[in-house]
Amino acid sequence: MTTTWDLCVLGAGPAGYAAAMRAHDLGKRVVVMEKDRIGGAGIHAGALSSKTMWHLSNDYATAKLTDRGYKANGGLTVSYPSVIASVKKAVSERRAVLERQMDRLAAPSPRGGIVTLVRGTAKFVSPNAVEVKKSDGTLEKIDATNFLLATGSKPRIPDGMPVDGDLVVTSDHIESWPRFPDSMVIVGAGVIGCEYATMFANFGWTGISIIDRQPRILPFEDEDVAEEVATSFESMGVTIHRSSKLESLKIVDGRVEYVITNAEGKTETIRVERALVSIGRVPNTGDLGLDVAGVALEKNGSVIVKDTRSLTQPHVYAAGDVTMDIALVNVAELEGRYAVEAMFGLSPRPIHYEALSAIMFLKPEVASVGLNETKAKELKIPYRVGVVENRLVPRNVAMRSTRGFVKLLTCPENKKILGLRVVGPQASSTIQGIAFLIHMGASLEDIDHCVHPHPAIPEGVQECARMLLGRSVMKVDVFGSEGLLRCGEG
Repeated sequence: MTTTWDLCVLGAGPAGYAAAMRAHDLGKRVVVMEKDRIGGAGIHAGALSSKTMWHLSNDYATAKLTDRGYKANGGLTVSYPSVIASVKKAVSERRAVLERQMDRLAAPSPRGGIVTLVRGTAKFVSPNAVEVKKSDGTLEKIDATNFLLATGSKPRIPDGMPVDGDLVVTSDHIESWPRFPDSMVIVGAGVIGCEYATMFANFGWTGISIIDRQPRILPFEDEDVAEEVATSFESMGVTIHRSSKLESLKIVDGRVEYVITNAEGKTETIRVERALVSIGRVPNTGDLGLDVAGVALEKNGSVIVKDTRSLTQPHVYAAGDVTMDIALVNVAELEGRYAVEAMFGLSPRPIHYEALSAIMFLKPEVASVGLNETKAKELKIPYRVGVVENRLVPRNVAMRSTRGFVKLLTCPENKKILGLRVVGPQASSTIQGIAFLIHMGASLEDIDHCVHPHPAIPEGVQECARMLLGRSVMKVDVFGSEGLLRCGEG
């Protein structure tokens, strides 16, 4: 007798896993297809692994400091394989938690919910069925009432780029290096490329160059945010090839040779030991048989999504990177849970994408929520902006780390909060409260009247709000000429 599942989830990354757990809450019978490892890029060669490496690199960089009343005796040594071993331990711990839960939920719950994991590669063979090629080579047909595409994404590799997984790599391969390279070039100046530049610069064993087609790194961010990061990079010895076109990149005599043309038209040939290609990601939609399911794709290969996260077929939904709208773990999880609630008739509240928060693990750390000035100008949204330099925030002073700033955007008419950017240590501690306030339609008055902890980084946000309200503790008349406090409009 053929079993028809309530939900078939393709992919056990952040979106698929969260969706399966929400469906279990509702007492549904769920089967999850996964060809690789549970957790996807949210754990492996992605969010958790790279952020573990970032924390380790920051620990090492802090230990090297000599201006804090102490000095490491005998100097410091570091081993790339040992660093990666620590990264893998963190990944293993997290994966074990997810696998333990998946194993336990394979037995029916009192409400009838069950989650079964099937390891293999799935492909639609009809609108309501997939065929799974299991790891042992056998085939199994899975019938389901609803489907969720949560197959994630993979690094984009341009045609002709000689990615061999050793000398020329993507983020999927970088943890396999046997040691710190003496030099490396990073192709692409987006978040992932800049995060790896931060990590390797923190360890200090690798000469780093970044090829940036744009006039500045992180082109989607405000100029002051990008320049603060770029200045920090250059102080650590990172070379940024700004406004440069990559003419060629190839392996020559066991090294990587790349040729660039800069903004002035000058061509330069440079050799380094290794290269990291980081120019975005593409959705994993190939070989799924989506045409059989009647699912249409965008030109970039991502699935076409309606407001409910459903696709061009009403019983097929999508969440996470496969939609290529916002490639973040927290967004993927929200979308997965939302899709399940929608498909089973719960009429979930819409996801407020304007209140999503994100962290860029750089040096300095960058945290964001809501609009920045760049996007506000693009959308022609009027705003007022307040900026407080970290030199005026007591916690930054106590940490002996005062570079960076807090920037708050607000609506000129009703003082509603539009967005926040924080650049500096522990920046991520500031954004969730503001995300909640944006979601609730709160104003500057709400920030001002909230009791903030002291000393803490979020006090910089409160001071921004007070400055925009004309009641700041630190006065623009005193510090504005130094650029430490400033207001503006756009």
